[in-house]
Amino acid sequence: MKRRDFIGTSAAASVGFMASAKTGTGTNLSEKPFKLKHNINHSACYWCYGSIPFETFLQELNKLDIRAIDLVDAEQFPLLKKYNIHASMCWGAGLGIEKGWNDPQYHKELIADYKRVIPLVAEGGYTNLICFSGNRNGMNDMVGLRNCAKGLKEIIPLAEEHGVVIQMELLNSKVNHKDYMCDKSEWGVSLCETIGSDNFKLLYDIYHMQIMEGDIIRNIQDYHQYYGHYHTGGNPGRHEIDETQEIFYPAVMKAILETGYTGHVAQEFVPSWEDKIAALKQGVTICDV
Repeated sequence: MKRRDFIGTSAAASVGFMASAKTGTGTNLSEKPFKLKHNINHSACYWCYGSIPFETFLQELNKLDIRAIDLVDAEQFPLLKKYNIHASMCWGAGLGIEKGWNDPQYHKELIADYKRVIPLVAEGGYTNLICFSGNRNGMNDMVGLRNCAKGLKEIIPLAEEHGVVIQMELLNSKVNHKDYMCDKSEWGVSLCETIGSDNFKLLYDIYHMQIMEGDIIRNIQDYHQYYGHYHTGGNPGRHEIDETQEIFYPAVMKAILETGYTGHVAQEFVPSWEDKIAALKQGVTICDV
């Protein structure tokens, strides 16, 4: 399942159990002793596991001691309370990835929708609410930046009042989200500076930014004050984050910790293994530095 459809401990240790997790033979990873350090606050994006019923997935998170979930809306908050799972990134406002804040024709609807959802997020006891720039559709990037700032400034006072942080996701425009405007850190940082509020940040997706700009650790070091949340994913393919792909996640996680970051890192790879929970467990283990 692609994310847009849903919207509208180490790498070495992984080698020994990869085959059994994929085929369902041998030792089941989920049966191995497991204890997280929690230096990294772990989360997982439910859309990647949409074939698993939501409540069942929450039960699996409890078993893995993963204490947060990403990309959930207010209708799902009661079940989160039942299983003591935190909503580390909320959604439920907006018109999707392609129709975003860079186009003034959507501002009226977006402003009304975010003003509706921001209080719901706060009432649930949560902080982060995702947003998107939208596609360029021939628009100059600086024009789009000014349009985003103008529209977002209409909701930021309400976000500040409720303690909610609006987070615009950095996505690649090369492979997955053709023509998406907020596709590089420098553009997103310029938008943050233009808005000038601690209640507007960037959701730094490591997979997407590896495709668009690379230099992941240096960018985290240079721009971490603008990054309010992190997503993982293996490149190429957006699958498991083990040695089958090019990003060395333990080093990236250490770099994030060294910035003093205390938010969540959410696994957002699409499992290719037959045992999807085992794949999630492996990803969290790799990131649990």
